[in-house]
Amino acid sequence: MNDIIFNAALLSDGYKTGHHQQYPDLTQLVYSNFTPRSNKHGPKGVSYLVSFSQQMAMKQIHEAFNTGFFNRPKIEVCSEIKRELSLYLNTDYDVSHFEALWELGYLPITVSIIPEGEIVPMRVPVLTIYNTKHEFYWVTNYLETILSQLLWKGMTSATIARKYRSVLSEWQRKTDVSNAAFVDFQGHDFSMRGMDSPSATIASSLGHLTSFKGSDSLPSIFGARKYYNETGFVCGSVNATEHSVMCAGTKEDEIGTFKRLLDIYPTGILSIVSDTWDLWTVLTDYLPKMKSDIMARDGKVVIRPDSGDPVDIICGTANSQYEKIDDFSWELHGKDLNSWLEDMLLEEVQSSTAHGDCGPMAYTGYYNMDGKYVKATITNTTWGMYGPANIEVEYMELAPADKGVIELLWDEFGGTVNSQGYKVLDSHIGAIYGDSITIERANEICRRLVEKGFASTNVVLGIGSFTYQFNTRDTFGFAMKATYVEIDGKGLEIFKDPVTDDGIKKSARGLLQVVRGENGLELIDGVSWDDAINHSELRLLYKDGTFFNETTLTEIRERLSKYEDINV
Repeated sequence: MNDIIFNAALLSDGYKTGHHQQYPDLTQLVYSNFTPRSNKHGPKGVSYLVSFSQQMAMKQIHEAFNTGFFNRPKIEVCSEIKRELSLYLNTDYDVSHFEALWELGYLPITVSIIPEGEIVPMRVPVLTIYNTKHEFYWVTNYLETILSQLLWKGMTSATIARKYRSVLSEWQRKTDVSNAAFVDFQGHDFSMRGMDSPSATIASSLGHLTSFKGSDSLPSIFGARKYYNETGFVCGSVNATEHSVMCAGTKEDEIGTFKRLLDIYPTGILSIVSDTWDLWTVLTDYLPKMKSDIMARDGKVVIRPDSGDPVDIICGTANSQYEKIDDFSWELHGKDLNSWLEDMLLEEVQSSTAHGDCGPMAYTGYYNMDGKYVKATITNTTWGMYGPANIEVEYMELAPADKGVIELLWDEFGGTVNSQGYKVLDSHIGAIYGDSITIERANEICRRLVEKGFASTNVVLGIGSFTYQFNTRDTFGFAMKATYVEIDGKGLEIFKDPVTDDGIKKSARGLLQVVRGENGLELIDGVSWDDAINHSELRLLYKDGTFFNETTLTEIRERLSKYEDINV
């Protein structure tokens, strides 16, 4: 919104410009709500919403109307509206209702919200709005378009960020319980370059920062100050390279670039993009040559690949190629390894053969046996026809790609085994991956690291536009709908329920109350004004141009942290 300054009365859909004439005569009040209706198109397993961005949206609307409408000369703004809408609708457009609004000098509305940072189930409203002066009944839903536009992205990103946080925290508790603070920075916002405007960056990145504290989206700091009155720390990052830096140092002297960077930054965290050419050479050749310098630093060198399959690059491919056999020595039952493998392979052939008696002539299996990787091949498996089966066993030397980044770093730099039995890299070395990360891939990276015996906290994930830009208003089915009107002093509960719909578009009816039940927030519709205003979790935010109950990003984070251990 900050980069758009024009007549704020035109911040709406064109079809709304005639609605003030279309309501029944003597309409005095329109009451509406903004609600997430469905997780049908949302991330798998997300059945809730993080209430967020209402304060930011209302401050943007308030500023837009003051700057682009109320603080401009009446003749200027109203003449502009008349000219443009007369052309737009091919009629002599009457602007008297806009003139009356300008003369009033403020937006005559009341807005109440679920406190930001609370968890809200689907179909529970996060905002209600109604007009405070009878003659401006039309203002409520005239603001629907701009409200929807400003609310959905921040709220969607906050919800998705919370799911990331839930996944990463769950793995952290399982594998590195003493390192909870790491999760604050384990999900790092890389999304700005994929956003369509600075305003979109602020909305989405602040949503990310409700659950995390790491971000490369600098406009989010401005947004936190301007819209959430934040005065202290908002987010942080580290010194980091990009491919142009590495390319300028040349491929032939890539190790020289690494060494020069270590000289420039002798302390602190330094992130170095490492797959400009050959990631595996960096990990198995350059880093060993620089080990003493890295270990002598007062800080951490973070290796950053950003090409290929994130899960395989970080975790290696061996786990998907080699079947893990735990404690196989207990299963030998006095047999030598070759005999044991032969029996196991023959069982596999038999179980995968239609009649269980005649399998393929040759069969190969790959096994991870307590960290030893074995390729076993049997031939003559059609027993009795061509003699006994033959077994060949080969111990495999894993390639760097088979091991993956974390295991290769462990091989060179080592670390510690924590109280839960998981490997934690030495504090001088680490890794980050920031390309094409999704919630599913984040979970799989953690799962496969743990399967290899590593704590999930050995890697930071850069969450970018691949996550935050692949969303729309329909990701959580957001909609603003009127549910109550007053006509000539009489209240009327209204609703929509299309017979051709699957139920998602069915609205609540009447005045709305949100209460805290045993399973979280619940909606009760058709209530009295007293219940809707005085006995509801919907709290006053804005009334007649004045803000109430403002919050900060710190307070939002604190509210959301109450749900840290709850996977809703």
